[in-house]
Amino acid sequence: MKRALVAYRRVRAAILHGELAPGHVLSQVAMAAEFGTSRTPLREGLRLLEGEGLVESAPHKRVRVAPLSPEDLEQLYVLRVTLEAEALRLSVDRFASEGLARLDGCLAEMAHYVQTTDHGRWAVAHASFHRLLTASAGDRVNRLLGELFDHSERYRTLVIGIAPGSWGSDSHLGLVQACQTRERDRAAGLLASHLARTGLRTVELLDPDYDAASLKLAVVDAGGQIIDMSALPKRPGQQA
Repeated sequence: MKRALVAYRRVRAAILHGELAPGHVLSQVAMAAEFGTSRTPLREGLRLLEGEGLVESAPHKRVRVAPLSPEDLEQLYVLRVTLEAEALRLSVDRFASEGLARLDGCLAEMAHYVQTTDHGRWAVAHASFHRLLTASAGDRVNRLLGELFDHSERYRTLVIGIAPGSWGSDSHLGLVQACQTRERDRAAGLLASHLARTGLRTVELLDPDYDAASLKLAVVDAGGQIIDMSALPKRPGQQA
């Protein structure tokens, strides 16, 4: 089982970071050789990934990386908006001074890495920021949020490729300020709006004609606001 988990983690990371492209057919022979393992633990690792929705069965007993789609993206963000906003509501009153200071530290790191255009390190600080926001909501909640966040990163990689520089955001500061003043509903609404901005931007880049009606409804239900889609960055060649 240990070797299966090693294979699972390595393939998962490659998928989430865009090193294995959506739709790519995985060669189990080549991967087993690369990992220095037999095909049995590799197959077990791939079964775990299939259960997570990151790979899918292909004809002739092959396995391929799950494709990206606006439908899947919308479902991801409906879940994130609904669960993450509520988890923040549960966490706001439980923030200690140390936790608020760590949020400030993440903000400083993200601002620095935006200036130096170091997306890799920005992404680490950004992930820490979101996990700190909901840390007090409970382990089970945060395990699920962690998986949803990771799956969202597949799409974030796409956004960065199409619209470089779009990953910086000023909305994180407002979130921290709402946490500092213990404004639960305001914090949750700001987080819902923040997530919607990323989700709807990415839907627009994937398929400009796709109407993410469920995501928009989820954002409003969570107390957030829908952003002006006309202000979003356009796909190269797409008219404003």
